[in-house]
Amino acid sequence: MGCFPCFDSKEEEGLNPGNKSDDRKEGKPMVETNISRLASGADRLKTRSLTGSRKESMSPRGGPDVNIAAQTFTFRELAAATKNFKPECLLGEGGFGRVYKGRLENTGQVVAVKQLDRNGLQGNREFLVEVLMLSLLHHPNLVSLIGYCADGDQRLLVYEFLPLGSLEDHLHDLPPDKEPLDWNTRMKIAAGAAKGLEYLHDKANPPVIYRDFKSSNILLDVGFQPKLSDFGLAKLGPTGDKSHVSTRVMGTYGYCAPEYAMTGQLTVKSDVYSFGVVFLELITGRKAIDSTRSHGEQNLVSWARPMFNDRRKFPKLADPRLQGRYPMRGLYQALAVASMCIQEQAATRPLIGDVVTALSYLASQSYDPNSAPAHSIREKDERRRGERQEDRGMRIAKSDDGGGSGRRWDLSGSEKDDSPKETVRILNRDLDRERAVAEAKLWGENWREKRRASALGSFDGANG
Repeated sequence: MGCFPCFDSKEEEGLNPGNKSDDRKEGKPMVETNISRLASGADRLKTRSLTGSRKESMSPRGGPDVNIAAQTFTFRELAAATKNFKPECLLGEGGFGRVYKGRLENTGQVVAVKQLDRNGLQGNREFLVEVLMLSLLHHPNLVSLIGYCADGDQRLLVYEFLPLGSLEDHLHDLPPDKEPLDWNTRMKIAAGAAKGLEYLHDKANPPVIYRDFKSSNILLDVGFQPKLSDFGLAKLGPTGDKSHVSTRVMGTYGYCAPEYAMTGQLTVKSDVYSFGVVFLELITGRKAIDSTRSHGEQNLVSWARPMFNDRRKFPKLADPRLQGRYPMRGLYQALAVASMCIQEQAATRPLIGDVVTALSYLASQSYDPNSAPAHSIREKDERRRGERQEDRGMRIAKSDDGGGSGRRWDLSGSEKDDSPKETVRILNRDLDRERAVAEAKLWGENWREKRRASALGSFDGANG
């Protein structure tokens, strides 16, 4: 998982926050009991011919039965699928263990098999959480769980295979012969990943806090469609009148929201902060933490945040490997979204739904580097265009009701008052304008069609 306990804190509570029982007072962890309820591959072989079904059920900590719509595999089946876990099949490894590429013998399906390290950072609790979460949650931007293996002390998870690897593979430490991601692809990935988070926060009931959003956990399918993976640290979000979930601090250094790292109080806004860090990685091409850089540039957020104060420095934040092939206005808007997401105070960060709206617009604005002039030639034009946009009310300003943090991006280059909600609203204007134009065109076509039909009817009547 690449995760660590940032600070010492109380032991993490169970999967069902509504149950107040304390596992530590009992003889052994409740998670072990839950794991024992998962059917092993051997059990499945004994019962397959009788049941004709491969679906299993389990009860997470005294709650109602949850239908686990995932296949169960024997260790022998997965060993055969991965050629006995040969190094040539290895896709990657981390604190959780290793991931192998395999092919299921009975179906021929290509899969990714995660073999948990019995001495690693991901234990029975995380294994159970991942099986539960991915069995209950389904979305185009979440990785699909095919099945699992719980034979003896072996813990393996079987996922759909995503051929393009992780986002981290395409952003950092690229070999000389590998092309960097272009601007359009970066915005597409950001928008898709945000939609995955939106599903967890707004569509799942109760909401799910992902808690480990980072570039290595965003896998890429054909066409660079992003999918969130590794749900071992996911937590059920607060319900009712609760504002947060208190839990042991876990995550990855450089991505953890500051209030979560300090207090252990987890909210959906913690995920929004982590998303902002990944979005900055996409824009800048830099790692969240890079110890090879000079002291002032090792932490991405600390390095970038001061430059948000001066719009004239925005081009310095763009990935140099893009070689200037990006829309200047799109860069400004992308950085505005990123800056909102990494606000120090959680309350001033936008909801992920607002981020999705803004990034969907940015992703829809296809940029053609061949038809665009170089930025060195365009700088003066961009400044003039910015001044015209300011006259037309395109400036990101403090909202009328004084909401948000009260800061504003001034097009002359200084940071004054800027409300996250207002920034999203400004970005939405263009999208709303496009919709209005499309509706007007449709209305005009319908009106002309009706007029033409009316004229034909009058002509037929006159000749009748």
